[in-house]
Amino acid sequence: MTDFQLGLLGFPVLLCLIALRIPIAAAMFIVGLGGTYLVAGNMRMMDSQLKTFAYGTLMNYSLSIIPLFLLMSEFATRGGMSAALFRAAGAWLGHRRGGLAMAAVGASAGFGAMCGSSLATASSMGRVALPELRRAGYSGALSTGALAAGGTLGILIPPSVVLVIYAILAEENIERLFTAAFIPGAIAMIGYMVTVAIYTRFVPEAGRALPRMPYRERFAVLLPVWPVAVIFALVIGGIYTGAFSPTAAAAVGVAGTAVVAWFAGGLGLAALREALLNTAKTSGMIFFIVLSAGVLNSFLSSAQVPQSLAAYFLSAELSPWVILIGMLLLYVVLGTVMDSLAMIFLTVPIFIPIIAGLDFGIPPAEVGIWFGILVLMSAEIGLITPPVGLNLFVINAMADETRIGQTYRGALPFVLSDLVRIALLVAFPGITLWLVRLFYG
Repeated sequence: MTDFQLGLLGFPVLLCLIALRIPIAAAMFIVGLGGTYLVAGNMRMMDSQLKTFAYGTLMNYSLSIIPLFLLMSEFATRGGMSAALFRAAGAWLGHRRGGLAMAAVGASAGFGAMCGSSLATASSMGRVALPELRRAGYSGALSTGALAAGGTLGILIPPSVVLVIYAILAEENIERLFTAAFIPGAIAMIGYMVTVAIYTRFVPEAGRALPRMPYRERFAVLLPVWPVAVIFALVIGGIYTGAFSPTAAAAVGVAGTAVVAWFAGGLGLAALREALLNTAKTSGMIFFIVLSAGVLNSFLSSAQVPQSLAAYFLSAELSPWVILIGMLLLYVVLGTVMDSLAMIFLTVPIFIPIIAGLDFGIPPAEVGIWFGILVLMSAEIGLITPPVGLNLFVINAMADETRIGQTYRGALPFVLSDLVRIALLVAFPGITLWLVRLFYG
């Protein structure tokens, strides 16, 4: 068996380990070390990796942005920002049919601008919005489906932890990726709201309209939202204008949300300890995946898998668009059984050399940024597709009266919205790249 064949064999072995419920990080670590031993034929290369790989991988300065954004989301939750956003959005949209579900989507987008995590956005907004949606008589399918879909905006609206990971793997600029994600993220939010409007037109009893609030009351509920606007301006505005690096902007965001949470009475010593502990646990999980993916990708590189696949696709008489669409469809399929982070770690090091050599009619320096946003959008679908849609499980666990099958059905219209959006961004790369070209030339 050649090294290349051995590398290809690693993929079914990895999937079998995952099917046996071995954690994805451990499965990648096992396949990576075992494959490295078989390729090298001795223990020397494997020993070298164990001695130096952890330090070399985890000392990447860009990785420090991950725990900062996670801690920022913890403080934002304890500062009541998710509740303030939902109340404000509900005041302006609640009088429309399905308006409270639209408000949940809009509030999720606002919270995502301070969070960077899909699961954190979904869980925080679920705790705030589900009781209100239930009291308003919204159906379980629409309520849980809208909140699960809205949670994905946590990684679509910058800042995004997943985009940071992609930037490190693809060696792309984090600031430009954040800039490129802004318009597609806004389109996602609008698309979800339109989906709610269409859904409630065909199923009116799923989300009835509430009484219209006077404008004086609407403007009054906007006042508690000002800290969100200020922090967003500091973090994202600072990144876009070059005032802060992404890591420095994350530190500023942590400080800002901590102050807001403290004044709101949600950040005592016990809450601070819990926030730090939750951040440490999640960061540790992500860093273990980073390390394991590095070991696996080192094995695949030693087996010449990325290089051989890139050479094959570049020599094949296939349209670049066919190859791209095939990759995006693979993400959608893998998303039904695998976490988005695991997919990105597993595929990006293999796909990037292939994509970099294809001609899409745009400058090569922009291809990696455009592809990163498409990967983010495609991987995000996996969060709301059965059977392993993590956002679906998070929201459904909070809705005791809603069966998981109802949540699945409620999420399907939003999956269709995702597919339409991805098709739009594939057909018109300029939508993704317009702000990048505007800010960076």
